[in-house]
Amino acid sequence: MSKENYINTDQIKDFVKSSPDYYIQEFEKINNTSKFVLSFNFFAFLFGSIWFGIRNIWNWSLAFLIIETFAIVQIIRGFFGNISAEAYTKIDKIQSTIDFREKQLQAAIESNSDKVEMFKRTIKSLEDSIAGYLQEAQNIEASGVWIAISGIILFLVIRVVQGVLANSILEKRFSEWLSNKLISPGMEFKNYLLSISFALIIIVFSSVHYSFPYLVELFADFPTHPDIRLASIDGVERTFDYAVIKGDVLFSAITIGIRSVLDSLEMLFVTTPWIVVISAIVLMTGLSAGPRAALYSLSFLAYMGLLGFWIKAMTTLALLGTAAILSISIGIPLGIYCSTRPRFYAFIRPIMDFMQTMPAFVFMIPVIAFFGTGKVSAVIITMIFGGTPVVRLTVLGLKGVPESIREAAIAYGASKWYLLTKVDLPLAMPTILAGVNQTVMLSLAMVVVASLIGAKGLGQDVLEALQYANVGQGILAGIAILFCALILDRVIQGKKRD
Repeated sequence: MSKENYINTDQIKDFVKSSPDYYIQEFEKINNTSKFVLSFNFFAFLFGSIWFGIRNIWNWSLAFLIIETFAIVQIIRGFFGNISAEAYTKIDKIQSTIDFREKQLQAAIESNSDKVEMFKRTIKSLEDSIAGYLQEAQNIEASGVWIAISGIILFLVIRVVQGVLANSILEKRFSEWLSNKLISPGMEFKNYLLSISFALIIIVFSSVHYSFPYLVELFADFPTHPDIRLASIDGVERTFDYAVIKGDVLFSAITIGIRSVLDSLEMLFVTTPWIVVISAIVLMTGLSAGPRAALYSLSFLAYMGLLGFWIKAMTTLALLGTAAILSISIGIPLGIYCSTRPRFYAFIRPIMDFMQTMPAFVFMIPVIAFFGTGKVSAVIITMIFGGTPVVRLTVLGLKGVPESIREAAIAYGASKWYLLTKVDLPLAMPTILAGVNQTVMLSLAMVVVASLIGAKGLGQDVLEALQYANVGQGILAGIAILFCALILDRVIQGKKRD
């Protein structure tokens, strides 16, 4: 695309809305060279961050506003502020202590106590401290002019910088607007209102707070009352108590379902002879990822056995396997459904965001309230944390299937079931497997956290190492967890990474 085609005066007029001739000229200058063009915008210099906000360039507006606010605060503090307030506050507190000690001294003198000299020394030390703080306050007050001058210099510098960069930044915004008309060019009433209001709030409140400390107590701490917190805690507890009572049948059913899968896997991994388990895992790894991966798996399993981690490793795999099986069994069908129901996906996406971003220790509390401590709760917590990737990537994989292939299949009379099982899922399978892998890896990351509520396994060894500062045990157990992750990764990913 030539420069002539790029610079469309009508489009520039539509974008800038004000002073179009000026911006046409400046945009042409900027586009005629690949080097930086010195261009000065007087209005950006005059209004600073507000100009960028009005133009809907909020990232730059906020960055410049922070620097401007700091400069203005320095100016107000230096010329008008009570910059020595903190020193005088300390002096007042020390003086109160001196008054109290003097009363003690007088009482000691009257009673002819042997503590008279001690009180005199204490009072003398406190008076010396006051003298030091007075000197500090005087030094701070003397530096007020220089604080203000530094603020003025910083303010002018940042305004000049804004004036110099404004046209280049606006031209870049214009280029983005040309390719995406959903971008607002700004210069609307809401931009004026938001930019001016936000700048005034930040500057005024910051100036008052830092220039005149203790003037407005409201700024120092958020207004609240203990009764609000107590009422909220009581409300949450009553809600959970009600849910536990009313949902007893549901929670019991979930517990039985999870426990049946978990017990089956524990019986399979723990009670089966170790040589059988090793053979099966090595065979699966070899078939999936090749002989080299099988050899690695054998060495990893030997490490766990020789160091006495076998039973705990198998318990960990059983817990992890239960969480992964349930997450995948629920996640893939849910992802398939979401790929065909955009509204439903838009509804559950914030829920999945919440599940992934909320710290595990927080949602551990309601899970324990409903299911108690132990392995079942550990499985549920692991599912909450690690179950979302398989849903997201299933949706992503299915949406990534080329529409032309689907249309061709439909044209040849493919049914919905055939289209799903023979076209969509096979083409989306690499992405879905990536989701499965992420779910397994995230589930494994919860091994140590799950041990806090009685899940045992390798996480218990790491937890004990943290509690008793047993470095050797913690590292060896951590390596065993890493090896479990590597084995599962190779089995799931197969030869894709070779």
